[in-house]
Amino acid sequence: MRMTSSTIRTRWSPKRDKATPHHRRAAKAAAAVAAGALALSLTACGGDDDGNSGTQGNTEETANNVTLPKLDGTSLEIAAVWTGAEQANFKKVLAEFEKRTGAKVTFVPAQDPIINFIGSKVAGGQPPDIAMLPQPGAIKQAVDRGWAKPLGADALKELGENYSQGWQDIGKVGGKQYGVYYKAANKSLIWYNNRVFENAGASEPETWPDLLKTAQTVYDSGVTPFSVGGAEGWTLTDWFENVYLSQAGPEKYDQLAKHEIKWTDPSVKDALTTLAQVWGKSDYVATGALQTDFPASVTQVFTGGDQPKAAMVAAGDFAQVNIPTTMKVGTDAKVFPFPAVGDNGPVVSGGDAAVILQDSKGAQALATWLASPDAAQIQAKLGGYLSPNKNVPNSAYPNAVQQRIAKALIDAGDDFRFDMSDQAPQAFGGTPGKGEWKILQDFLKNPKDVAGTQAKLETEAAAAYGG
Repeated sequence: MRMTSSTIRTRWSPKRDKATPHHRRAAKAAAAVAAGALALSLTACGGDDDGNSGTQGNTEETANNVTLPKLDGTSLEIAAVWTGAEQANFKKVLAEFEKRTGAKVTFVPAQDPIINFIGSKVAGGQPPDIAMLPQPGAIKQAVDRGWAKPLGADALKELGENYSQGWQDIGKVGGKQYGVYYKAANKSLIWYNNRVFENAGASEPETWPDLLKTAQTVYDSGVTPFSVGGAEGWTLTDWFENVYLSQAGPEKYDQLAKHEIKWTDPSVKDALTTLAQVWGKSDYVATGALQTDFPASVTQVFTGGDQPKAAMVAAGDFAQVNIPTTMKVGTDAKVFPFPAVGDNGPVVSGGDAAVILQDSKGAQALATWLASPDAAQIQAKLGGYLSPNKNVPNSAYPNAVQQRIAKALIDAGDDFRFDMSDQAPQAFGGTPGKGEWKILQDFLKNPKDVAGTQAKLETEAAAAYGG
């Protein structure tokens, strides 16, 4: 997730091929249908004018489909790295759990990487009851270190009823279920300021060359094409993964994700060279990218009237919470799938999973709640959120853009591929100031050093993967 995490990458064309998590392979024919549906839905949604702001949900009564125990007098803590609107919206989900059970739940703000934050809490004898972990690798680490506790029967029942097998499987370690994937994300999107596009006479691109042409058209109109949140390394891994998956293909993607091929492979050189076509052209990237965090990278595209700081930002569906409410999603703020770099466009998914660290009746109940459509529906209505729970009504999402993205995710079933950096060991793919995050930040600063960047990536990856 990461947006945090949390990712479904779009549009394999002409032969739209979707991929599974690294430990599963699904039929390519089914994948083609799912990915094609996503591409068509996102393309269609760009012209809608009935979307509401991503932070405005409807206020109909919360569904009641899950049975929870009475927990009067129980106090629980749940830790996550979420901040701002994302944290505020999640607290509303926790408030409903409190209302139904009588428990008291405290949200504990965590720092990245959250696995290190948890380690410090465990060492101090005060781990939270549940942690929201944004990487499968982090779940495995928590299990291997003896921190994570398996889910009980009630949570397993909710998972079985509400999740495809693929989403259940990525929360398993050694055949046991430890994670409830509460939040998903589609990171293969590019959001844009429609007024800027209209003023420039720019159109939504379908291929990488088209994207470069659109960028030039926007630049010629007097607006910088791209906003990049380079202060947070995970945004740069998303750029790389979109380009790499589309250009190198799914099998190479799987191999690189597991470090079965080296980062010095020619396919990595090709992807970095392609990235440099944007990152290496200073006029195409808004100034101060390495000092710009993710929320600011989105906001600055949709503020400033006819002269925002940039016209486009590559960002997941969750970017909606950072779009000002004065900009109507689907009309003022539009989105298109990340363009195809090779023959096929990219398709990847990621998410945040609830993992129990202190086993108790209350913690199991909270995990069961987060596996229910009732919990997800609350946050879905608030916008900037996507659930892999197939029993969340599509109508719960607050605008047509989000509804189509959500439907495409559910329609994909088991056929999706997980974010590469989230599959990697935390030291390489998920630590601020280190590993892939830091090396790609350096590459953003100096996109001419392709070979040097590859060598650094391989050195760090080899150390993290154990050779």
